[in-house]
Amino acid sequence: MTSQRIILHITTRRQWQQALESGVYTADSLETEGFIHCSLPKQVVFVANSRYRGETGLILLRIDSDRAAPEIRYEGEIDRYPHIYGPLNTDAVIDLLDFPPENDGRFILPAALSEPPAV
Repeated sequence: MTSQRIILHITTRRQWQQALESGVYTADSLETEGFIHCSLPKQVVFVANSRYRGETGLILLRIDSDRAAPEIRYEGEIDRYPHIYGPLNTDAVIDLLDFPPENDGRFILPAALSEPPAV
């Protein structure tokens, strides 16, 4: 699978604010697993429903992988997910999207990600 330019990461607005103050974004998984978990747009709903079902206060970081300073590897046996191997420079994040669950706790793809890209 070839790499994709735009990748996504699920986090909270509070964690993002802390990143802006420090200049880099880290996630708990960076310390415990050595990388920051990310997803492609087609993968993010599955991840959200598997790990975050019903959680509120979440946002999606839209990351331009070309701007990311750390190495990004696509890993996994069945579906390959992007993993960021180091603290992410905040200027690689090009947009934030609110990511609330539906009334039943499930997540759906935000409209901004399901629209075709502008030419």
